[in-house]
Amino acid sequence: MTSNSKEASTHHDGAAQADRLLFAVDMAGTFLFALEGALAAIAANLDFFGVMVLSFTTALVGGVIRDLLIGAVPPASLRDWRYAAVAFGAGVSVFFLHHYVLEIPVPVIVVLDAAGLGLFAVAGTEKALDFGMHPFIAVLLGTITGVGGGTVRDIFLATVPNVLRADVYATAALAGALVMVIARKMRMGATMSATMGGVVCFGLRVVSVWQHWNLPKAQ
Repeated sequence: MTSNSKEASTHHDGAAQADRLLFAVDMAGTFLFALEGALAAIAANLDFFGVMVLSFTTALVGGVIRDLLIGAVPPASLRDWRYAAVAFGAGVSVFFLHHYVLEIPVPVIVVLDAAGLGLFAVAGTEKALDFGMHPFIAVLLGTITGVGGGTVRDIFLATVPNVLRADVYATAALAGALVMVIARKMRMGATMSATMGGVVCFGLRVVSVWQHWNLPKAQ
């Protein structure tokens, strides 16, 4: 095998590994956010259909918006049945086991939500970079991926989106996406960059809830 062939093979293997990592992160984030959407639907006393709608919306709308903006159409979550299957599966699980799910302590829910936010923020940023978007725009798209579904969920529930009025939420996603882009600019590997971004987003979100941090408001 020539050196060029070896380099091509190595590049192909690296790209395949990055794709698998991105898909795994997307699936994990989809499951966690679908659980959150289903819990919000049950708290609002919605029926089974309502639970399914909010599970799908919370988990996948952020990614759909991102894909439409970068020209990845049809969006990945609509092309690959596994996204919808994971979202609906999480919704069904919460619907039939909600008595047990509601007993989960609030701190655990916060941690799971922060984990989903971190996963989606880095996955959205990575996909935007893969499509050749400017790093600044990639950071914004990563943030949209993380908070878009929850924003639409709150609109469906006729409430002001939580991301606009309380807690360090979108800011955490923005910080995680920014750290990931900086790490990539410093030529760190895709896995290391994504891990760093996800950890920053997760840590900032959890600490902000623990310390009751909020962004300043006009007095």
